[in-house]
Amino acid sequence: MNNYDVIGIGNALVDVIGHASDTFLDHMGIEKGIMQLIERERAEVLYGAMQDRTETPGGSVANTIAGLGSLGLSTAFIGKVKDDALGRFYAKGMEDAGTAFPNPPIANAEAPTSRSMIFVSPDGERSMNTYLGAGADLGQADVPHDVFAGGKILFLEGYLFDKPDGKTAFAEAARQMKTVGGKSGITLSDPFCADRHRADFQRLIAEEMDFVIGNIAEWTTLYETDDLSAALDQASAHCETVVCTCSGDPVLLRRGDERVEVPVHKVVPVDATGAGDQFAAGFLYGFVTGQSLEICGRMGVTAAAEVIGHIGPRPKADLKTLFAEQGLI
Repeated sequence: MNNYDVIGIGNALVDVIGHASDTFLDHMGIEKGIMQLIERERAEVLYGAMQDRTETPGGSVANTIAGLGSLGLSTAFIGKVKDDALGRFYAKGMEDAGTAFPNPPIANAEAPTSRSMIFVSPDGERSMNTYLGAGADLGQADVPHDVFAGGKILFLEGYLFDKPDGKTAFAEAARQMKTVGGKSGITLSDPFCADRHRADFQRLIAEEMDFVIGNIAEWTTLYETDDLSAALDQASAHCETVVCTCSGDPVLLRRGDERVEVPVHKVVPVDATGAGDQFAAGFLYGFVTGQSLEICGRMGVTAAAEVIGHIGPRPKADLKTLFAEQGLI
């Protein structure tokens, strides 16, 4: 029995990170600061236009799972890659980082391994251009049941909902987690994602989720209101734990009648890629280890602050040491 502390499920994609000026973004028709879905031909054009490249196994929830693994938790990530160069790189990278990747690369996958070209602006903002390759074809049949035995937490990324197969994969994973008595949660991922899947997300929050993490734009988009408090009120009426990150403003956390605000020290990021992913890692570490809501939030803020201080979406410093220095553990 594996007894994984946290099991993630999402789009397994390789992050290809490079620097770009605002002029370059305008010239290439890239909308700054958001995630855009692109087709294979567009992906090849943007990849070829990158002046410098840093490649790393990525995907929103995969980055979160990697952060949790670096904190010493037992983790697994359920994803799908093709048996191509990037797919083999991805699977090995996850295993080398200490996260189980139970699905081997698939030789006959119809699409190549997913990848996201991430352009980092001089102000640290990241503009993501994501090709949903093999990873987005993850379906119910790709969810191995034995992974869930003894599992504690399931964490889903909203991006997975961009194809019907992804919805079946999560439904199956949620059933398995419920069977073993664990808890399930989701990251809303992106305001456009919340808009595309509003009905599904609202149903999930109301019926199946124990916790949800999103930012201001995602929450207000999901509930079609400019009033953040009203949006969080709606979510809290149905979900036990609700979290809202607010860029440089305090993080808002709710659990039942409990309300917590965790301050954020504003800095100019070197690279904002992975900030939300590592906030989730810090938060979930506190969640799994039974910390208070405030400590969970502070761990999330600390992990996010670490990752925006360097290029790449995964921690480089020892997060446990940072937690200890701040008296969190």
